[in-house]
Amino acid sequence: MNPADGALSAATAQISRALADKALRPSIAGFFDEATNTVTYVVHDPASGAAAIIDSVLDYEAASGRTSHGSAERVLEYVAANDLNAGWLIETHAHADHISAAPYLQNKIGGKLAIGKDIIRVQEVFGKLFNAGTDFERDGSQFDHLFTDGETFQLGTLEAIALHVPGHTPADMAFIIGDAAFIGDTMFMPDFGTARADFPGGDAGQLFRSIRRLLALPDETRLFLCHDYKAPGRDDYAWETTVGQQRRENVHVKDGVSEADFVAMRTGRDATLAMPKLILPSVQVNIRGGRLPEPEDNGVSYIKIPVNAV
Repeated sequence: MNPADGALSAATAQISRALADKALRPSIAGFFDEATNTVTYVVHDPASGAAAIIDSVLDYEAASGRTSHGSAERVLEYVAANDLNAGWLIETHAHADHISAAPYLQNKIGGKLAIGKDIIRVQEVFGKLFNAGTDFERDGSQFDHLFTDGETFQLGTLEAIALHVPGHTPADMAFIIGDAAFIGDTMFMPDFGTARADFPGGDAGQLFRSIRRLLALPDETRLFLCHDYKAPGRDDYAWETTVGQQRRENVHVKDGVSEADFVAMRTGRDATLAMPKLILPSVQVNIRGGRLPEPEDNGVSYIKIPVNAV
């Protein structure tokens, strides 16, 4: 651990307190959307019912351009059944593989829509790509709160802290709540490795350093992943691991892998990957906080697809 990294030290102290006292640990429910391989989490404080919903999914059929709310309704049913108060609707980053359902959830149950402050950088890059125009604010104002590195907050009686973990995109954040870390698109299950770093603003070296920052947390820290793709030879989806398991077993970034070796692997691997199927509609909507573009004069919202630009 870098002794100058105050945010990491604070996160480590928080996790250590939670490991020593079960009352400081959250209850967690994961909702897996197989269509996008995405996990939405409802995290709550058992003592108060205060909750956060992390990385929600709006169902979207690209062929017809239709949206639906089956995934979001499953989350809402869980929140209602457990009498939870969802004060936070958190995005770990502006997703390229699914559209956020946060505005739909917010309309139903309230809560603050939040993301990392570097969403502004992502808005600038993709605002230009989609020729969003001067009416598209590139200042993060589509969100209710922009988290900074090391910022602390409460989930009822539980302590929480935000860590900036860029590399996949400039705006990626991890959220540590009690003894659990919600790490977005940084790492996958140990047998699958790590996230790609070839999107605009991505950086493989930066991703390596962000991952090693997370792996400096206590070995017992529970890690909750945003995606799973079932590594070859594994039959079941999985999305929970630990820092210790990742340090021992992650096929891309376990202990002993150097930054130079990781960057060479990640760069070479990324060059072979196809773009996510929903990247153009997803990013276009998610930089707006999950809101569709304003309807045109016929009352219909349109998603732009830039031709020969990506």
